[in-house]
Amino acid sequence: MNSMSQHFEAAVEAIPRTLLDRSGKAFYSGRNAFSSGSPLYILGANPGGTPESHVEETVRSHTQWVSAIAPKDWSAYRDESWKGKRPGPHGMQPRILHALSVLGLDPGSVPASNVVFVRSQRESSLDGDFESLAIQCWPLHEHFIRVVRPKVVLCLGITAGNFVRERLGAFSKTASFIEHNARRWQSHSYTGVGAAIVVVATHPSIADWRAPATDPTGLMVRAIYGS
Repeated sequence: MNSMSQHFEAAVEAIPRTLLDRSGKAFYSGRNAFSSGSPLYILGANPGGTPESHVEETVRSHTQWVSAIAPKDWSAYRDESWKGKRPGPHGMQPRILHALSVLGLDPGSVPASNVVFVRSQRESSLDGDFESLAIQCWPLHEHFIRVVRPKVVLCLGITAGNFVRERLGAFSKTASFIEHNARRWQSHSYTGVGAAIVVVATHPSIADWRAPATDPTGLMVRAIYGS
């Protein structure tokens, strides 16, 4: 087994066994993305959809699929059919793909996951369990951050962002993007004791990153490339 495979298998072993048979998934990218360097690591809060509508997709079954069957450069944002739609243009997929295109990054080479692997229709559906579940899932992310060494950890939404900032010690705000509209939602970048910059962006399931008035991608560009 080569070192890249060993890194991936070690991370799989870090998935809590108590979560393996729950509806959800740990990976939104294939093995290549998690086995080599990348300037970006994407983290949402947790997989969406109802457990009832994804009864066959457990953390265990999806991890086995990514480990042994999925193309090594697979990306959930580019290649996965969501709600029976054509892969790529549904929901927040095109918004993530837009950001990656602007950043000049191949979706199949960018590691993507969720802070919590357990699926729920809404973040709030986890009630008070998010923090506990996030702590259980963190060893996998910690492993990949150490292996991939991203310059930026991109968090989709405040829930993911607050937890990741706490874990990485990123508390100093360095830059902001404020939407050019009446609601004025904000995205921010943070630095701290760790090497990675944490960008907490508006959630692309709600904010249209493809529209100039609501696109926080420039914040990501500055964080990664410094301009």
